[in-house]
Amino acid sequence: MRIKPYQNYLEEEVLAANPMQLVRLLYRGALDAITMARRHLRLGEIRGRSRAIGKAMAIVTELSRSLDPTTDGELSRNLEELYGYVQRLLIDANARQSDPPLAEAEALLFTLLEAWEHCTSHANRAAFEEEPVSCAY
Repeated sequence: MRIKPYQNYLEEEVLAANPMQLVRLLYRGALDAITMARRHLRLGEIRGRSRAIGKAMAIVTELSRSLDPTTDGELSRNLEELYGYVQRLLIDANARQSDPPLAEAEALLFTLLEAWEHCTSHANRAAFEEEPVSCAY
């Protein structure tokens, strides 16, 4: 089975990523999946839409599972609630075949990605290589 060059690149990027970069990659992956779901919805491609929404849901689930309430406390609880809300939006979008919930989920995840990138740009990356990832100070 041949692997596409993009898949090779992505695999290498994931394997070389530190925890901070992995979270960014997860956000990007969820956003890409939602973009594809919206495209499939516009084109009336039910299977493609459902598959893309399922991928976005799996990524948001992984983001939620990565939270550590013992380390991040209130931040983890707030993110967990937000991830749950995004998942409900994705379920609603798939069930109703509707774009507004996808657009809202996309906007929320994009805002979280921007916040994460801001957080990582000001953090000392070397300090996070051996410690749990947290933007709570």
